[in-house]
Amino acid sequence: MKIAIHGRPFPDDNLPFIRGMFDYLAIKKVSMQLYAPFANFLEKKGIYVKSKLYTTGAELLKPDFILSVGGDGTLLETVTFVKKKEIPILGINAGRLGFLATTPREKITESLDALFTGDFRYDDRSLIRLESEEDIFNGLNFGLNEFTILKKDTSSMIVVHTYIDGEYLNSYWADGLIVSTPTGSTGYSLSCGGPLVLPQSNNFIIAPVSPHNLNVRPIIVSDNSVISFKIEGRGKNVLVSLDSRSKTVPASITLKVKKESFKARLVEVQGYNFLETLRNKLNWGLDLRN
Repeated sequence: MKIAIHGRPFPDDNLPFIRGMFDYLAIKKVSMQLYAPFANFLEKKGIYVKSKLYTTGAELLKPDFILSVGGDGTLLETVTFVKKKEIPILGINAGRLGFLATTPREKITESLDALFTGDFRYDDRSLIRLESEEDIFNGLNFGLNEFTILKKDTSSMIVVHTYIDGEYLNSYWADGLIVSTPTGSTGYSLSCGGPLVLPQSNNFIIAPVSPHNLNVRPIIVSDNSVISFKIEGRGKNVLVSLDSRSKTVPASITLKVKKESFKARLVEVQGYNFLETLRNKLNWGLDLRN
């Protein structure tokens, strides 16, 4: 089996679990390929791994799986390396929240066993694609969580004229606008009052950021829609982002988003349940007064 490993620096209390993971992979005689900056970090922590290295997605040697070692941010970065190859990704949580990186450090070995035995299933997640007259993100014009437009140069609001399949929807007077995938419904969109949406719901959530009119609320639309924008404001520039990547662009730019043609393929091992994750991460059902 060939496994690529993508990771970021992690706290020292994770060292025994990560060291155990590499020992286990060595016992299983797995052919490994490590993200070069992560390999350098591991060596500084005394973990030496016999492996090939990669620094770009193009250098990935067609692994059977890719392990994302970190938090949800690390997994979002992993998706940008995989691109349209749809390599299955297993998220190992060495971070904090873990809506996407769902394998806790205490269960790394069990999850790896599931890869070897086939006791898992694929959880394909839709991506959002940005199209514009210029290549804003150097070819990485897709995201797993959300696309966002935010004011940049002044404290004044911007106006985002929004269209669905060419038909006028609304002009959002706000600090910005979010278009979220179902996966991203637990992220920025949620903090702006957006609804929680199950991963396979096949839709987008349009949510304003601090709207001027309080009767403006998030709306759910089909992810077969093409959503386009025209922006007005006092400032010359706005900030646009895809997940954790952001770029300043002229406010006069024409932007549109739609569903990407490929998906992010996550690995779901037995014992994982999205609804249980929601309850645990959001403390549903707990009486916090006790």
